[in-house]
Amino acid sequence: MKKYFFCFIIVVIGFASCSQYEKLRKSRDYQLMYRKAFEYYDANDFVRSGQLFDDISSIYRGTNKEDTIAYYQAMSYFNQKAYETASFYFTQLYRNQRQSPFAEESEYLSGYCYYMLSPRPNLDQSNTFAAIEAFQIFLMRHPESKFAEDALKYQGEMKDRLVDKSYLTAKLYYDLGQFKASIIALNNSLEEYPETIYREELMYLLLRSNFLYAENSVPARMKERFQSTVDEYYSFIGEFPQSQHVRDAQRMFDRADRYLKARPDEDDN
Repeated sequence: MKKYFFCFIIVVIGFASCSQYEKLRKSRDYQLMYRKAFEYYDANDFVRSGQLFDDISSIYRGTNKEDTIAYYQAMSYFNQKAYETASFYFTQLYRNQRQSPFAEESEYLSGYCYYMLSPRPNLDQSNTFAAIEAFQIFLMRHPESKFAEDALKYQGEMKDRLVDKSYLTAKLYYDLGQFKASIIALNNSLEEYPETIYREELMYLLLRSNFLYAENSVPARMKERFQSTVDEYYSFIGEFPQSQHVRDAQRMFDRADRYLKARPDEDDN
């Protein structure tokens, strides 16, 4: 019985609290709303603080409290993990109030929000590109900032994610047996990210893609495609002579070389 009574009291208190909060939001006591917004923020009730900062942001526009409200409005959403909304408010703050003491941190946090929104590599990377660009601009404007080291680190992580995306996309074509598309994607990945950690794997897959593309070609196109296989073999073995794929690479080379030697004067057309 005591348990149910205790729960009833909690519910009553909760309803009363909600009622008081809604009355506050509908009131015109903006000074009280301003004060309560910070009380809610300090109590980690970021939903209510965010709503109150939303309610009073236009009221204090043009006053010396405008940037403070804008910063804590953005931080309220940031702490709710509503990063898209938070980034919007951070961006508005540093663009419109560059002299504010909150401007530098807001510019950094705007990029950090995109960083938090960046998905795993196999998904769309629009937010990854946005994070890289935001951090790059921030580092150009604030090279000595206390946030510069973190911005550089997070920017590096986002670039690595794009490398992963490029690798996975190219490999997907190979895994699907679309060897013509695979050759194009693998070459693009190597050209765009020549220092990629996947370089050995990409070059090996490029060799295999050329070989399998030749193997599955019509007779009239096999010679030129086996010649491409030989060319890719020399590129791969020249750069990675100790690769774990050397034996398989040699097998593909021998098959291509035998074909070419058997048809030295065959017309490519």
